[in-house]
Amino acid sequence: MRSLISILDLSVEEIDELIAVANDIIDNPKKYAEKCHGKKLATLFFEPSTRTRLSFEAAMYELGGNVLGFSEAQSSSAAKGESVADTVRTVSCYADIIAMRHPKEGAPLVASMKATVPIINAGDGGHNHPTQTLTDLLTIQREKGRLNNLTVGFCGDLKFGRTVHSLIEALSRYTGIKIILISPDELKLPSYVKQDVLKKHNIEYVQTTDLEAVMPELDILYMTRVQRERFFNEEDYLRLKDSYILTPEKLKTAKSDLAILHPLPRVNEIAVAIDDDPRACYFRQVLNGKFVRMALILKLLEENS
Repeated sequence: MRSLISILDLSVEEIDELIAVANDIIDNPKKYAEKCHGKKLATLFFEPSTRTRLSFEAAMYELGGNVLGFSEAQSSSAAKGESVADTVRTVSCYADIIAMRHPKEGAPLVASMKATVPIINAGDGGHNHPTQTLTDLLTIQREKGRLNNLTVGFCGDLKFGRTVHSLIEALSRYTGIKIILISPDELKLPSYVKQDVLKKHNIEYVQTTDLEAVMPELDILYMTRVQRERFFNEEDYLRLKDSYILTPEKLKTAKSDLAILHPLPRVNEIAVAIDDDPRACYFRQVLNGKFVRMALILKLLEENS
């Protein structure tokens, strides 16, 4: 039995295989419609979510399975003080696989040690969000046709953004990757990510505060919101929240085949005027999330034979 807690739990070959299966699901949906007939997915979301929770649910339904679970801690026995370990042991009796989001870093790892069914980490605090990373990789592969020889700009909150940390970890295992880190000084990529990932893998990277200066170089622009919920005080959040707003004006020097990604939700960091630009990939990215989660559920349930 395997769980997915970090993107590093998967080898590059396994990531490529999941992307291939997701692409096959897109091309041949009927082939997969009953693959999980009789199986149940439990969604344990101790923290709010729209896209991730609903895409897991849609993924399981489209595989012919069923879904049970809760969407906030207050509607679970956690409100009575039940531990994560006890919750997952209990839910393991009812479901074949569990997708779990939790505000505490490491909670899904603890859950995976106690559960008797596979656990998928659907986000743990500022730490990991591996299925968003798989979504991002599938999107890059579908938009650019490759996962190597790319210049990728990450813009906005690089300090608290778990999606950024996970995607950098994943991309660092492909060849010819250059990373450009665009953020205010207060929201720079943590030094441990630079040390443990970028420097360790000899990934070329640049840090800057100026998005427009690096725009012409980018193959991918990964925008993020400044996350109010990760700040300790409102003053810092208000000062930094509008640091980078992507407008049509700022895209004038961008490549014609730039791919603009965003893990969503968007607040105001991408102007709505960009939504109709063919380079805006973020809603296609949402759809890709459902397909890659279908591929992952099949892999962990060993149903893809």
